Amino acid sequence: MSFNPRSVSLEGRCGLVTGIANDQSIAWGCAKAFRSLGAELAVTYLNEKTRSYVEPLGREIGVGMTLPLDLGIEGQLEAAFDEIGTKWGRLDFVLHSIAFAPREDLHGRVVDCSKDGFLKAMEISCWSFIRMAKLAEPLMRDGGTLFTMTYYGSQMVVEHYNLMGPVKAALESATRYLAAELGPQGIRVHAISPGPLQTRAASGIAEFDELLDKAQSKAPTRSLVSIDDVGAAVAFLATDAAKLITGETLYIDGGYHIID
Repeated sequence: MSFNPRSVSLEGRCGLVTGIANDQSIAWGCAKAFRSLGAELAVTYLNEKTRSYVEPLGREIGVGMTLPLDLGIEGQLEAAFDEIGTKWGRLDFVLHSIAFAPREDLHGRVVDCSKDGFLKAMEISCWSFIRMAKLAEPLMRDGGTLFTMTYYGSQMVVEHYNLMGPVKAALESATRYLAAELGPQGIRVHAISPGPLQTRAASGIAEFDELLDKAQSKAPTRSLVSIDDVGAAVAFLATDAAKLITGETLYIDGGYHIID
């Protein structure tokens, strides 16, 4: 069978992108790539401060909907999906790029983390992805793709990553289970694992600059990943060209994860 260029198009597709904070966000790199392949987008903002960054970015690429989403506010996630269902009546892909752990728990040893801090990190960083999958399922009548963001610290002990390591490991496991359960409906599920990036979320990790230097010096490509590198790979996985790829944790890190 010959290659069909339309298989790498997202024309006529609708997607939700969460987690944009500013123009350095991984979610922003993904949003740009989705739009470049022709997708219609809804994006979310956390609060009024973030809205002042997200709305202009959305206008820049012609986003169709900009919705509030604070996972700490009961019912706001459901309201976002209701709005999408009312306006579009369908959904083809969802990007979950949201993670959180209380600073005092993130900066301490895992063994010292509080119960409340652990549960909050799991709720915001992992359970919310499962909940998004549940809400997206009835809108993905023709199949679709769900994405979440993880990191190498889920598999290996990365200094200063601390509590987020076990949380991201749970997220990757959830990805596999969701892929198995939703696959019969044509819904694919992926965890995306970029190399270290200088984002607002990363600023919460102690000594992050040293982590960047180590990644650049040890990665086989000797280069750091950009938000646009991540976006290009994620957008491809949302297309029909990747319709038989699911349940993966995809590393976009210049090969860093293969090096001891």
